[in-house]
This record gives sequence, C-alpha cells and structure tokens, in this order.
Amino acid sequence: MWTRARADAGVFADRDEAGRALGTRLRSVGLDDPVVLALPRGGVPVAARVAEALAAALDVMVVRKVGVPYRPELAMGAVSEEGARIVEVHVRRGARISPQEYDVAEQAASGEVARLARELRGDRAPMPLAGRTVVVVDDGVATGSTARAACRAARSRGAARVVFAAPVGPARCREELRDTADDVVVLRTPEHFRSVGDWYRDFGQVSDAEVSAQLARLGGRPESAPQERPGHPPPKQPDRPVPPDGGGAMEVRIPAGDVELQGRLCPPAEGRGLVVFVHGSGSSARSPRNRHVALALHSAGLGTLLFDLLTPEEERDRANVFDIPLLAQRLARATGWLRSPASGVTASTPLGYFGASTGAAAALMAAAEPRADVAAVVSRGGRPDLAGNRLPDVRCPTLLIVGGDDHQVLTLNRRALSRLTSPSRLVVVRGATHLFEEKGALDRVADLARDWFLTHLGTAQATDVAQATDGPPADGRGRQPPNRPA
Repeated sequence: MWTRARADAGVFADRDEAGRALGTRLRSVGLDDPVVLALPRGGVPVAARVAEALAAALDVMVVRKVGVPYRPELAMGAVSEEGARIVEVHVRRGARISPQEYDVAEQAASGEVARLARELRGDRAPMPLAGRTVVVVDDGVATGSTARAACRAARSRGAARVVFAAPVGPARCREELRDTADDVVVLRTPEHFRSVGDWYRDFGQVSDAEVSAQLARLGGRPESAPQERPGHPPPKQPDRPVPPDGGGAMEVRIPAGDVELQGRLCPPAEGRGLVVFVHGSGSSARSPRNRHVALALHSAGLGTLLFDLLTPEEERDRANVFDIPLLAQRLARATGWLRSPASGVTASTPLGYFGASTGAAAALMAAAEPRADVAAVVSRGGRPDLAGNRLPDVRCPTLLIVGGDDHQVLTLNRRALSRLTSPSRLVVVRGATHLFEEKGALDRVADLARDWFLTHLGTAQATDVAQATDGPPADGRGRQPPNRPA
C-alpha cells in the first residue's frame, strides 16, 4: 500500500519550493510573452515564484469546483469567472445527483467565484490575454476539473497559447489536460496519488491577504518578453516564431448545418494548393502548433484554412470532442464551402488535410468518402486508429508523422499504416514526444508536411520526403508514393 513515507523523496517542503522548481522547468520551455495566472488560493504562492522566474506579470483566474453536496471535496464540475464550465457527467451520475441539483450547486459556486474575484482584485480589471501565452498555475491537480475550466476560460479571453503547470498530479493528468491546454507541465506524476496535500510537508491554508499582497507585488510587472536576470540565462525562445497568419488572411464563418464555424483563411499563391487544418481534442483554430506548420506552408505559397470544428457550446460536452464521425462531417462541410463561390478560392485549387491527434482520424475518415475532394493527408501525432474500418478506403497519399518517444501513439500508427492501401509513409521524428516540444521537432514536422503537400498537391517541386525524414519507415512497410522508386 502507498504510504507517506514512500513519497517523502518526492515531496516539496512548501509551495515556495514547489514554485521555484516549477519556474526552473518552465524557463526551459519556449514561452513567448507569458502571463502567469494563478488558481487561488493555493496556487498563488506557487505562481508567484513562477512569475519571478519568467519575469512575467501575475494575475488570478478565479475558478471554483462544483462539489457533490454530501462530499464537497469531490468535484463533479467547475466554473470560472468568465463562465467557462466543466461538467464531470460520470461523477454527477455516480453520485446520483440530478441535473436540477447540479444546477443549484453550480449557481452557488458561480456566486462564490464572483465574490472572490471582487475581493482579490478590487477595482482592478483582469489582465488582458488576447494574443498572449498564458501559463495557468495551481499547487497541484486532483480531478483536473478546475484546471480545465481555467484553461478554457483563458482561451475564451483570446490567449494564443495556454500552458497548464503544477508541481504534482496523478499519472493520468497530462493526457487528460491536453484536451484544454496546448502544453502541460507537471513535475511529479506518481502512480499512487491520493491528494495534493500528501506531496507537501507544509500545506497550510493561504489567506486572501497573502493573495492580494502577491498580486500587488507582481501584478504590475511590465507585460513584455522576459529579460535576462543576473545569474540566470534567458528563457529559451521558440525555434520558429508564431506570427499572425500570412498576408491576405481573413476571418471567415463556415456554414455547417444548423451552426456556423469560425475560421481563418489564408488564400494560396496563384497555382498553389490549400491545406485545411483539423485540430485535435480540446484544441482550436488558434492552435500554436498548427499555426507554426501553417507558417511554413505560407512561405511555400500554399494557402491554409484553420477553423474550429465545434462551437463553444458544443465543446462543453466532451463527448463531441471525440465524436470522429461528427468532426469528419464538419471537415467535409468546410471542404464544400471552400469549393463554393463564397470562399473566394479558385475551384480548381487542390486541397490537402493536416490533422493532429483526434483531428487526424477525422481527416482520414473524411478522405475515405467515395467523393472526397482531397489530394493528400498529413497526420501529426495522430490517432489514425480512430478512423477504424475506413482506413482501407483512403485513396490519397498519406504521411504519418510520430515522435520517436511517443511510444503508444507510434504503435497505433504502425498498425494503421498496415491498413492503408493508398501511397503512404510513416516518419518517426527521433527524440520527439507527443507534442513535439523538443528543440527543432516541430520545425521537422513543418518541413515534412510542406514537402509532402508541395509534391502531392501537384503545385511545385519539393525535396524528396524519403530523404528529408529522420530515417526509414518505423516498421519498414511504408509504401512509396506513385512515381517514386521503391
């Protein structure tokens, strides 16, 4: 049985120590113009040390869990001051709480959120987040409900990139939080996890006065890129910046049945193709990784469409995020819109799909339709297995890109490759993990995707992908594209 004694080697002395360790780790991550948001109250001392390490401004993101009435410590949901909601339906049903009882509990939590936000901030307005990198910090993760609500709220305020960071959480937390955060940094992820407090020797309560004092001290820091401080190297910057979309980009609204989907369209250069991005679970049209790849495509004259596959209301039901047929249908509708005069895109422009995570499954499922209007597919860290029995029906050239250290996803992609009958290839980026956070890894993805689309959209000559990869196909069964020597 797990005991506190067995965990002593991994516990933190207090929140200050945990925050310093977390800040050191975050300095090694490419964070452009960060703002640190603390989840009060316990997350504030941790976030204060993180803000110091990043030379960033500090604010709070007030979120409250919606507890089961007879077990308040058990979260069946969470709500933020912006109105972002997370509902843990399985917890609510398991606790035998009716929807009406849940609404009452949520209203009470919302009232507490509004009261605490006024008390902590006073008359000061929340810090603007539009276009910024937001680091959401707590002293630990338990169920993840409050963390997901905070990340979703940051996204609703226009954050370009959302990073969730905490000193400790259960082993599953990284994967679960990727639904709502672009990056997840958790220092300790023990297999045997009972509560956050078990991983601190001093886990005393944090007062409102302490929170207000930290905000007064760090909330006024200049909102600029971190500066080098004596004795500390400057934080690592991204290998390739993520600027706004290419010239001529425009905001668009795509009709999809009873809803409209928001997106950003960058038309291609004359005679070039266009790539539709299909984001993964919990991500959006603002995905910094997809924008990074889009930048490489723009530089080659290719056009891009980055759009939200779900409306904000639909995203609240997590089942929709993993509804691959629904996402594939939305992609097909977006493709149909591109072929309409309303888009302004020439009807003869060849189209490609770039799918990430669950979005790759939606891209492949859409590409498997008999009348699919797509000339090539690229999957980044994708889940092609979720396309199921539609994989053999994909007819266009398909490139699967997987991190060499993303072992489970690599296995799934190997199996999917064996079921693809179209010209296909699996490329392993050595040393990369699921999110391709490692130095140069995302640049490699962008270069491979660019070359694949330039070749198979028939718009330009490109470097031979077989020579641009990090080695031969992972299982030796990658099929050469047409007109390529085996």
